[in-house]
Amino acid sequence: MSKRVNFYSVIIGTELLNGRRKDAHFEFLNKELLNRGWEHKASFVIEDDKELMLKIFNLIKFDENSVMFCFGGIGATPDDFTRQIAADAFTDGEMEFHEEAKKKIENRFKEEAYPHRVNMAYLPINAKLLKNVVNDVSGFYLQDRFFFTPGFPSMSQSMILEALDKHYSSSNIKKYRKTVTILSSENDLIEVMKKIPAHLEFSSLPKIIGEQRKVVISVAGYNQDEVNLAFKLFLDFCLENKKEYVLEIGL
Repeated sequence: MSKRVNFYSVIIGTELLNGRRKDAHFEFLNKELLNRGWEHKASFVIEDDKELMLKIFNLIKFDENSVMFCFGGIGATPDDFTRQIAADAFTDGEMEFHEEAKKKIENRFKEEAYPHRVNMAYLPINAKLLKNVVNDVSGFYLQDRFFFTPGFPSMSQSMILEALDKHYSSSNIKKYRKTVTILSSENDLIEVMKKIPAHLEFSSLPKIIGEQRKVVISVAGYNQDEVNLAFKLFLDFCLENKKEYVLEIGL
């Protein structure tokens, strides 16, 4: 895919924030994105709060290049808000019983599908399904951009792979990055940093080892000539000020 895409993850679970459980979603999704040439734009870990969820969903929706993976809150208990809030944000509140999802729940749980479990098939209108390899209770997605999965990694991880393989298998947009370690303080480099165009990705990571100060400078972007030109500013500074530096390969 040659289109620029901004990937977001929303990880819902008060139990993550109060320390009762540890998150495994971000690491898995982030690794899969990087393997395909994509990157996260942002990741949110939030409590089960309907107002907060809606604000986050709306923020992501208004990014025309956004793709979202949401984890948690699509079950049948009273604290599972995600299906309704997804409808509020993305389908003007319209919901319906998804017949295929409903049938899967009925086949899996028989008479125990009612009165509660069947509500997991009550989804935002026009939702499409993601396969649940554990118990066949589907995740879902909207507009081929907004993906909603369970909070259990054993269920969500295969859904992530399904979604990425089908819709975002790989990026054809190459990102160029150049990195250098300079034996200097960050303070000495600030005037050079100010010359870097705002649309380029730039980072400065200082290191202090004993009395020695180092800083790792990284410049990245989608135009190779722009990246090379911005990066050269730091090399020129080193030559002019007799600062030692080491070019980093593959970083």
